[in-house]
Amino acid sequence: MFKVISTEKAPAAIGPYSQAMVFDHLLISSGQLPIDPATGDFVGTTIEEQAEQVMKNIGAVLEEAGAKYSNVVKTTCFLADMADFAAFNEVYGRYFTGKPARSCVAVKTLPKNALCEVEVIVALM
Repeated sequence: MFKVISTEKAPAAIGPYSQAMVFDHLLISSGQLPIDPATGDFVGTTIEEQAEQVMKNIGAVLEEAGAKYSNVVKTTCFLADMADFAAFNEVYGRYFTGKPARSCVAVKTLPKNALCEVEVIVALM
């Protein structure tokens, strides 16, 4: 059985999807953008500022599902510019200390011209 995860502490879905879905003991999130859930506005203009907000949004989804960053087993990271990799990685490393498996790719354009987006797969215990 599937369970939809939804929290007001992370940005609402801007399309026909959910923030995350749980199946059995697995949570799969949608990509999180650097949006302030209270205002709906982007946070920051630098990769560091935007990555920080993305991590906070992921944290809110994890919390709603009863999980922590340490439960994350896989991340997929999308960057608008691979030149931002080192700065993004600095922020990312403060949150994902368990070193989950990861893919990180540069893409042509992200929704709303974000600089980064991250999705996670989580083992729920």
